[in-house]
Amino acid sequence: MKNNKNKKVILAFSGGLDTSFCVPYLIDKEFDVITVTIDSGGLNPEDITEIEKKSKELGATKHYLIDAKQYYYDSIISWIIKTNGLYEGSYPNIVSSQRYHIVEKCIEIAKIEKAQYFADGNTGMGNDQIRFNVSASIIAPDIKIIEPVKETGGNRENEKKYLANKGFKVSSQHKKYSININLLGISYSGSEIDKNNEPEENIFQWVTGEKVKEQTYLTIEFKKGLPIKLNGKKITGAKLFQTLNVEVGKYGFGKSYYTGDCMIGIKGHLVFEAPAILLLILAHKALEQYVLTKQQIYFGEAVSKEMTEMIFNGKFFDPYVEDLKHFINSQQKNVSGTVKIKLENGNVLPVSVKTKYSLIDPKIALYAQSKSWTSDEVNGFIKLYGLQSVIASKVNMKEGKIYED
Repeated sequence: MKNNKNKKVILAFSGGLDTSFCVPYLIDKEFDVITVTIDSGGLNPEDITEIEKKSKELGATKHYLIDAKQYYYDSIISWIIKTNGLYEGSYPNIVSSQRYHIVEKCIEIAKIEKAQYFADGNTGMGNDQIRFNVSASIIAPDIKIIEPVKETGGNRENEKKYLANKGFKVSSQHKKYSININLLGISYSGSEIDKNNEPEENIFQWVTGEKVKEQTYLTIEFKKGLPIKLNGKKITGAKLFQTLNVEVGKYGFGKSYYTGDCMIGIKGHLVFEAPAILLLILAHKALEQYVLTKQQIYFGEAVSKEMTEMIFNGKFFDPYVEDLKHFINSQQKNVSGTVKIKLENGNVLPVSVKTKYSLIDPKIALYAQSKSWTSDEVNGFIKLYGLQSVIASKVNMKEGKIYED
């Protein structure tokens, strides 16, 4: 990296050790460093003030703070809700889903600042390097990507020494866990979690269980697959998540352990809490069961898996995702109605669904109670429905194969 004088680089800046190291490192390479911090729902006012102060002290020429909470919801969380999207059936893509709008917003600033470079704090050890690189290359192929931590080997002790030699204060405190917080949830890794052991109970910030012995009800109104009202009142997606994460967590619901497959060929283990999305998926599924046909539900599960994989695997900006979105929006056009939720004993139970699109018609039949067809009609159906299986069984019996292994 030579002859970089007066060349601008946009750095995705969290204020942690890795991205702090990047600032003076890039300045030494004669870049003008502009830091960009994205609030995806994990920053409080004190965090914001501290990050801006740190950026200035490290020598960045300019700092941007972007409140992207509602954009995060609109651009990607909404698709997770509409598809009931849990990666490998368990994990709501807490970290992976966040990376896309970070890249988008940094590229927006790069265009405003006429910067030719985009940098991040990826270490080269995990999945995020793929998500950042692929996403940036898709939406801004002319902007060059720089990864100082990966280039220098990702040794955190060396990063601390580098900063100390530059005269910057480095915290001597060792964080026991690596924690990522955003609207979608909180993920924890490191220490005994990496060794597949139970973490200390007090790590949980939302799922406190302080009301676990109590019970309450809440209602979620959906329109075309997305929640629009909480307990009868209109609410934005970002505010809904901020509310549910804390309030539902008080009833002991929303934390889990997850072990799954990384892109880089290894398995990862983490602990997470995500009360809002887990509750909304249960409510959304309950509504879908009323308004979608069997085939819509079954094919929707396949589409959900595809969308979830694309989000996890760094391909959310791939054209294929746009194709998936067309089906999802078509499938969700009648997923409108109100779901009543009961919270008790750490559980979330969708106890009632009201929708004008229900496929349950009491005039035709009510399960186990009434019907509109005759006995002769149903006997004819049973005969034809099982006909091919009966014929096959007779053939196998004739050949003596029916009980063979």
